[in-house]
Amino acid sequence: MPRPLYVTQPLLPDLEDVQSLLSEIWRTKILTNGGPFHERLENELRCHLGVPTAMLCNSGTIALLIALKLFDLPAGSEVITTPLTFAATAHAIHWNSLIPVFVDVEPETLTIDPASVEKAITKNTSAILAVHVYGTVCDLDALQSISDKHGVRLLYDAAHAFGTTVNGRPIGSFGDASVFSFHATKLFHTAEGGLVTTSRAIDREAIYFLRNFGIKNEEEVIAVGINGKLNEIQAAIGLLNLPRVQEERRRRAALREKYREFLKPIRGIRLQPEQRGVTSSEQYFPIVVDASVFGRSRDDLYFGLRKRGIYARKYFHPICTDFKPYQNYPIRSVRKTAYVNTVKSQVLCLPFYGGVDDEDIADIRDEFFVR
Repeated sequence: MPRPLYVTQPLLPDLEDVQSLLSEIWRTKILTNGGPFHERLENELRCHLGVPTAMLCNSGTIALLIALKLFDLPAGSEVITTPLTFAATAHAIHWNSLIPVFVDVEPETLTIDPASVEKAITKNTSAILAVHVYGTVCDLDALQSISDKHGVRLLYDAAHAFGTTVNGRPIGSFGDASVFSFHATKLFHTAEGGLVTTSRAIDREAIYFLRNFGIKNEEEVIAVGINGKLNEIQAAIGLLNLPRVQEERRRRAALREKYREFLKPIRGIRLQPEQRGVTSSEQYFPIVVDASVFGRSRDDLYFGLRKRGIYARKYFHPICTDFKPYQNYPIRSVRKTAYVNTVKSQVLCLPFYGGVDDEDIADIRDEFFVR
């Protein structure tokens, strides 16, 4: 049996470089509260992502909470989102005393379906929280049109879209705000962390207070905030990882082409769409398995790969509306039956990181030809 091969592997800087930055932290004895590494990383991310506001947080979930809180949405109002996402997307809505409203996804992109969003809008809707899923970008123009038409906020969960651009425009500049995850499973990470971006420099101050208890100075607390700060050790890891991202993306892009070469001709296997004008984040490599055509189900492939020591991921499965807190929430759709309830049992993310070699690919390929 081959060595275990997981769906992803964290990008890790050289240990000697980490030790060097740790020595600096030990020298200054500054561990948190916006230290020098934190400030430096925030500035570098602002430049790297091409946005005027990029504010670090200690997790992607906290970043989501803060982004929603930034717009002071009315308690009890509705936020439209997709069920094909990590639970944190829905949880952040709920924790803000808002009501998640789940809508269907587009069959080709698996991102939130604008037509279903339009159908779900009510007088109680205050925002749309869309998700760039697997690195595939939402229908930005359609969602912005709906946001403008109904006067609701438009936010993006961009956890899978770090470094993506659309016709040269940074993904973090669309809508009212975008949120990135820097969890260890992401292409760029700080071991754990997150980021809120907006296209307005004026938002920096408000986000600062929201992530730091609302503290203005030693004697003033001027807003209701939480502890959302990233510490210096995490920031140091981020500073060392950021220069490595471009090479990792190059290696993943090469891996993507190798996957596509053997998968594209296979009937019943649908690949992630290639979006014109979009620079891919190279975050995941999902496939959609049509068992009636392919001859085997997604789960057949999943367990077959596991027997080979290859741990692909049924991601996202279950979806949010399968989880206990949201089981009674309907999925609004323009279709008679929500497509997301079909595709959730068909999606499989294959191992996707620079360390996947040709021998690994050959082993994965062999499983697709088992009958």
